[in-house]
Amino acid sequence: MLCRMNTDLHSLRDRLRAFALARDWGQFHSPKNLACALSVEAAELLEHFQWMTEEQSRSPDQAQRAEIAHEAADVLLYLIQLADQLGIDLADAADRKMALNAAKYPVETARGNSRRPPG
Repeated sequence: MLCRMNTDLHSLRDRLRAFALARDWGQFHSPKNLACALSVEAAELLEHFQWMTEEQSRSPDQAQRAEIAHEAADVLLYLIQLADQLGIDLADAADRKMALNAAKYPVETARGNSRRPPG
């Protein structure tokens, strides 16, 4: 699964590079600008859930789901571009972060508990 994910991320990265190159947008794609755009898109994603109940957020209707999918895609695309600019392999970084989280949140103390550990 990870191999396919990495291949898919690399394919998206390459398509994003070509898309930006064709439009001469590389000049605008500094890490700072991409991080700002990522934050804006994440806020736009959040906006769809702003006044929903917990239950409503678990079952958006088809139109809401389509809009949420568009915003989630924007977040993913900006994240891939940001990682590309900084030379970060997202799949590898995710693997490392999951290992850190597993150590920080062991099953025996974290199961069913949403509190963060001290420190």
